[in-house]
Amino acid sequence: MEYKVLIVEDDEVISAAIASKLSKYGLGVREVEDFHRVDEEFITYDPSLVILDISLPFYNGYMWCEKIRKISKVPVLYISSMSDNMNIIMAMNMGGDDYLAKPFDLDVLVAKVQALLRRAYDYRIDGDFIKAGDVILRLDDQTVLKDDKKIELTKNEFRIIRTLIEKKGHVVSRDELMQKLWETSEFIDDNTLTVNIARLRKKLEDIGLYDFIATKKGQGYIIKDEDAD
Repeated sequence: MEYKVLIVEDDEVISAAIASKLSKYGLGVREVEDFHRVDEEFITYDPSLVILDISLPFYNGYMWCEKIRKISKVPVLYISSMSDNMNIIMAMNMGGDDYLAKPFDLDVLVAKVQALLRRAYDYRIDGDFIKAGDVILRLDDQTVLKDDKKIELTKNEFRIIRTLIEKKGHVVSRDELMQKLWETSEFIDDNTLTVNIARLRKKLEDIGLYDFIATKKGQGYIIKDEDAD
C-alpha cells in the first residue's frame, strides 16, 4: 500500500519543505494548489493523511476539516502558528487528530505523521527509529524526539541510550555500556561513563523526561518498558 499525504499549506516554502521531507520516507505527497477547492482535491487524491494549516486563503482549516470529516476518517494533523490552548482545543473538536505549532522541526513533523499512520493503518518503517513509550530515538541523525521537542546527542550519548532502549525493561550493567563506548576511538574509563550519563540525563530533562534512565544501585541502569504495562 502506498501511503499518501495531502498538504494544505499556503506558504509555498513551508509546503515544499514538508513535501520534500516526507517523500524521502517513501510517502506519496501532493500539495494543494486551489484553496477554493480543497475538498475536491482531497476526493481526487484520496490521501491516507492530511496536513492542514489553519490560516488559509478564502476558508480556514477548521472549515475544510469539517468538510473532510463528513466523508472520511483519515488522520488530520493541524499545523499552525496559532498555538494557544483555544485554537488547539478547537482543532481537536473540529476533527483533528494532532496539532503541531509553527515553527516546527521537520523531524518532529515526520515522527507525528508516522505515529498517526501507524495508529490508523498499522504502518511500519523498518530500521528508521526505535522507541520507549512515546520517546523516539532516530537512528539516522542521532536525535531524541518527545512530543514537539527534540534534542541532539553526541556519539557516546547516542550509544548509551540506544543500548538502554534496545534492552528496555532490563538492567544494563556499567561494564556493558563501557564496552559500547569503547567502540569509539576515544579512551573510556568509569568516570567518562558517569559524565556521559549525567549529560544525557540533563538533555532528557530539558524535554521533560525526568528519571527516564533509572539507576539500579550496584547493578547498572534501566529504561522502563512501558509497552509491557
